Amino acid sequence: MMPTETVCLAVNGTLMRGLALNANFLALGATFAAETVTAPIYRLWSIEEGYPAMQRVSQGGAAIALELWQLPVASLATLLEQEPPGLCVGKVHLANGEAVLGIVAEAITCEGQLDITPWGGWRAYIDAPALSPPAPSR
Repeated sequence: MMPTETVCLAVNGTLMRGLALNANFLALGATFAAETVTAPIYRLWSIEEGYPAMQRVSQGGAAIALELWQLPVASLATLLEQEPPGLCVGKVHLANGEAVLGIVAEAITCEGQLDITPWGGWRAYIDAPALSPPAPSR
């Protein structure tokens, strides 16, 4: 039996462990690899309170929490077909200097949406008791 070829994929929203669409991800054969953060060059938006959208920016970026998963290459197209419009695969730069494939957003997807970058990630945002950003640490 030949081993299944996989690709490392960074996810920052509802595909993460314990969240709404994780079961869909597992059904595609994805296996959790690690928690990590991006390089501090991203912003994150809540798209109609249903899922996040992350974009690399030239200024005002922050480190965003995400998960790395191994996904069978053969399942990548199916995953992309299941993603909401405006989300796609691109290179995501991690805090450790690596670049991996990950779910990112087209600019138009984020227009007029709530910027949740101060929370540092989707899980922190949805677990927050109120919609006010956390106070900056000293």
